[in-house]
This record gives sequence, structure tokens and C-alpha cells, in this order.
Amino acid sequence: MADVGDDGAFVAFLTSHHASLYRTAFLLTGTEHEAEELLQEAVVRLYRRRSLLSRADAPVAYARRALVNTFVSRRRTAAVRTPTAPLSAAVDRPSTGDPCGELDDRSALWLMLLTLPERQRAALVLRYYLDLPETEIATAIGCRPATVRSLVSRGLAALRTQPHPFVTETGDRA
Repeated sequence: MADVGDDGAFVAFLTSHHASLYRTAFLLTGTEHEAEELLQEAVVRLYRRRSLLSRADAPVAYARRALVNTFVSRRRTAAVRTPTAPLSAAVDRPSTGDPCGELDDRSALWLMLLTLPERQRAALVLRYYLDLPETEIATAIGCRPATVRSLVSRGLAALRTQPHPFVTETGDRA
């Protein structure tokens, strides 16, 4: 357990985990602006419940769950918004091929991902970007591991049905 009950410890906790939480928020929302708003709203909720955060066995997982819950909650109550810009720099992995092709693929994937319902998108981000096991994803989303498997399966199936904008009907790059 981490002691984040006082303001200084809470700030230190957020400082040390800000990058990870921001990346998750960015992948969930699709834009820098919305990611910042989502993270800010989740931090406010966490601050109000910092005594619970302090008692959590895994404070980072607790914070991640708060972030996902805030995301799903915001999307339920707000009108569906179209992203103002495609995700272009979300993944911080080294390039291993044609950089232009990878950017096209990544942009297309993120645009396709943004069309999914919130829980499916959250499950896919937590599974394939953060590489979390089903049990941790279930905790973050607030469901059973079987539901996580279903969300991931339905999300992948939905992505497979969407046409890839950079590949022609013969399978060659446009």
C-alpha cells in the first residue's frame, strides 16, 4: 500500500505516474485536449477519495480504474463527439520499417478504434497497449474477466469489419 493520504504524497504519486495515466487517457479519448480533460477530472475524483487510494493494494491500478470509470461515465452523459485530430504520436515505440506506412496504419487504426463503444475501446487499450491481464482489465472496467474476453472479442470483430483506408481491394497499399 502507498500512503497518498496527505497532499504532498498525493502530488508525488501523481508526478511519478502521470505519464502512464496520460497515455492511457490519450488512447481512450483520441485527442490531447480530451485526454488532458479526462485525466484532470479523474485526478479531482482521486483527490476526493485519496484515503481509499492510500488503502488500495495497487494504487496505480486503482487510479487507472478511476480513469476508465471517468471516461465511460463522461461518454455516457455527453453527446458523442468527433475527434478533432487523429492520433499520431500515441505510441512511443521505435520504428521498424516504412515510417510513412506505419503512420498511415497507426492513424487508420486509431480512427477505427474511436468508432468502438467506450467499454470495448477501453478493453482493447488496456489489453493490447498496456498489456494487462484479463483480471486487471476486469478490475479497471468493473466487470468479470469473462466480460473482458467478450468485450475484446467484439471489439476486434468490429475492427475487422471496417475497411482499411490504406489498402486496396487486392491487398496492396494504396
